[in-house]
Parts: sequence; C-alpha cells; structure tokens
Amino acid sequence: MAGGWAKDGAVGEQIEALISDELARMRARSAPMGESFTHCADCEEPIPEPRRQAIPGVKLCIDCQQDRDGAPQLRSGINRRGSKDSQLK
Repeated sequence: MAGGWAKDGAVGEQIEALISDELARMRARSAPMGESFTHCADCEEPIPEPRRQAIPGVKLCIDCQQDRDGAPQLRSGINRRGSKDSQLK
C-alpha cells in the first residue's frame, strides 16, 4: 500500500528500476567491445594472445586490470529516481 501521492506499487517499481540500472551499468563496464590492443593502454607491456582471444576488446594487461579493479569506484549517494520526499529523509 502506497502512502501520500504515490500510486500502489511505486516503491517496488523504484527498486526494480534501480536494480535494472545497476545491472546494465555493470554489464556495460564488464563487456569490452572492439578490437583488442596488442599492448597495454596504461603500461605499454604486450598483452598475451590468449588474453586477447579470451576477452574481445581487452585494452589492459592483467596487472593493470587488477590494479584498476582494486581501486574504489566513486558513486553518487543521491537517489535520482526517488521522489522529492525520499531525498529529504
């Protein structure tokens, strides 16, 4: 049961939308596209052929990719899909 001006099921729809947005962002980030680089974009070391074949569109060597994966990702803490009232709490 929704309260105030919200329609019934609004909270569930908001949660589903947030989850689908996050999944789409994760899929886009983890799926490199295009032709693989022969040398790392960060350190210029050669990228092994098996890695280029396993991950199409790879641009980083294993060491640089591990460093980048370990770095924290800064994200906004604002609920951009929420109602004005949910952002005030």
